[in-house]
Formats: sequence, C-alpha cells, structure tokens
Amino acid sequence: MRTDSAGARPPNTAVSPSAPSLLYSTALGKVQKCSSDPPKPETLAVPPWFQYLDYIYLNAGIMPNPHISFNAFISGLFSRKAVHMLSTAEGLLHQVDQVTVDGLQEVFETNLFGHFVLVRQLEPLLRCSEKPSMLIWTSSSNAMRSAFSLDDYQHKKGKEAYSSSKYATDLTSLALNRHFNKQNLYSSVVCPGIVTTNLTYGIMPSLFWKLLMPILWLIRLFTKTYTLTPYNGSEAHIWLFKQKPESLDGLMKYHSCTTFAGNNYVEPRKMDVDDETAKKLYQKLLELEKQVLARSNGPISTK
Repeated sequence: MRTDSAGARPPNTAVSPSAPSLLYSTALGKVQKCSSDPPKPETLAVPPWFQYLDYIYLNAGIMPNPHISFNAFISGLFSRKAVHMLSTAEGLLHQVDQVTVDGLQEVFETNLFGHFVLVRQLEPLLRCSEKPSMLIWTSSSNAMRSAFSLDDYQHKKGKEAYSSSKYATDLTSLALNRHFNKQNLYSSVVCPGIVTTNLTYGIMPSLFWKLLMPILWLIRLFTKTYTLTPYNGSEAHIWLFKQKPESLDGLMKYHSCTTFAGNNYVEPRKMDVDDETAKKLYQKLLELEKQVLARSNGPISTK
C-alpha cells in the first residue's frame, strides 16, 4: 500500500489482518480507540472519525528554477570525487528561491516546514496507540551539511535551497525520534535515488534525459543509486512499510538502489547528522510554527 500523505480508513471499513494498514483495525473492522481523549476535530488535518494513524509518507517537494553549474560538473568529472558528484550532485544544482505569501522561503516551506506542521497537527493521532506509528520522509542524496546553516535554516542567502531543505529534513527526523520514540512514534528517512520525474525535467528537458539514458545505465556500474524510474525509486518506501518501526535505526537513511541488471534493493547509510544540531533546528521549527499559527489565528483549518 502506498500513500503520499496521512492515510487512514473510516471506522466501518474492514482491514485484512494479514496485511499492515494505515489505520489499525480489529478483525471485525472496528477501529480501536486510543486511551487518551480524542483531539478536537478543528485542530486536525483529517476527518474526526479517524482514531489514529499508523503511517504518514511525507514526500512533497519542489526544486524551482534549477540550473547546473557546468564549471563544477567539468572539474568534478575529472577528479577523484567524480562518482560522489554523480551520485549526490553536490555543488552542481543551484536554484532561484522565492518568498511565499506566508513570508517563508518557498523551498523550505514546501519541502520541510509544511510537513512539520502537518506532523504537529496530527501528533494526537500518532501518539495515542500502543501500536507504533511511523513517519517516512523522502530526503535525497543531495542533502548536504555544507549547504545548511542553523543561522539561515530557510536558506535565504544561498543557492542550494533544495540541498539545505533535505538536510534539514534529515535533522528533523532525528529530532522527532529523540522526542517521541518513547511514545511509540518513529521517524525514518529514505532516498529514492536518481529518478527521472517532473522534478528532474525542470533541470533538463525530458528528451535530453531520454538521450542520456544509456549513459545513466552505465553509471550503475559505479553507483547503484541511479534507480531512474519512480517504480525503482519507491523500493525503500515500500520496504520501510514492511518493517517494525522500533527495529529501525534513526541515524540511517534508507536508499533505494538498482543494480546494473535492474534488480532493486535497499541500502542503509548513516546520515551526516548530530543530535545537537537536530535539537536546535527542532526548537527553531517549533518557534516558527508558533509564529505562523499566531498569524493565521489558531490551528490550521481543514476547510
């Protein structure tokens, strides 16, 4: 089962006990209620008949007005870091960001902060069950510490807003684990690899990517993260759905990988993150959330 946002089923919907569900149900199809008082409907981003959530996939993302630094590409191609550059696009992708009507940087708000507010709004449904709940964030191999700064966590001054927002996503996932694991809420991060989608078509036209496809296949000999298709790129998302959340390592990013022969698998890699930075970013996000909600006169409306 795949979903791009909070997923759940109404109380009168039966769920097969042999398969995981996005809303936990008994064999009779009746939703088990959490022991705490249900949250007020007006504070939630889902209808009030949902009692709790098992999984949320957080994968909305944008990369506006991207362009490639060809000087960095040429110099990197003939260096020792060629494979690293091709697998992460470090230093290659620049974006022209803009400010939204909320007064926030567009890439930051779309790729991270909107998800963060959603999770905060849904906390009562994520922490009210004895059964673990799980957040699955779509990050990127382009998430670079070098592109991120706590003093400019919205990336107002730089040209690598996408990389910064994805690194901030990694930090946020770590912070959520530190705060909520004892309450049965877990967070994991995945990387779909290099996938040709509308996001990459913004970098170069789709025809160009099709012409490059034979070369991209050959690159799989050196790095397995060239998954190339959305189907291959979703391997880690589906794999995580089948795991026990409490058995996963919150310091790992789970990468979708594809061999040269086209076989898919998942490879955990330790993230370049630390608890102190994650904690500080989390506090900044909480403070920003307070400011945004205060300007909007309270909880986000679901109407």
